[in-house]
Amino acid sequence: MRWLYVLAGGGVAGALDITFACTFWHLKGSVPPTRIFQSVAAGLLGRESFAGGAGTAALGLALHFFIALTMSAVYYVVARKWSALWRWPVPLGAAYGVVLYAAMTYVVVPLSAARPGSKAPLWIGLSIAAHVLVVGIPIALCTARAIAPGRPR
Repeated sequence: MRWLYVLAGGGVAGALDITFACTFWHLKGSVPPTRIFQSVAAGLLGRESFAGGAGTAALGLALHFFIALTMSAVYYVVARKWSALWRWPVPLGAAYGVVLYAAMTYVVVPLSAARPGSKAPLWIGLSIAAHVLVVGIPIALCTARAIAPGRPR
């Protein structure tokens, strides 16, 4: 049962985060969702991902959700050892969102085959806010539901 909450945390975070990215880039420059998904696949495939059509878009979307589910699972595993993470899910989930933004921006993307993301201040600011509000906090709230006293462990 508890892993359903972990899956829900990753699923909700992944869905909200990709919706944010697709909405931002659609409003900013009419970028279609397939291009956003392909930019995720570029982490594995490099620039070739943009020539792969629906196949690389699907790969990018799957990778995006895999990453979100991994983020949720990591928070859950650590929270089982450090109770503050599930006792105070909103502030510590928000902090986790900032950590995730930094890890993705300064570690994961540079080590991948993808090009660095946009340096536009609006994108950076909104991306940090999104990682706090729609990634870190939902993951932490779902983890709290999974671990809270009285729940099956």
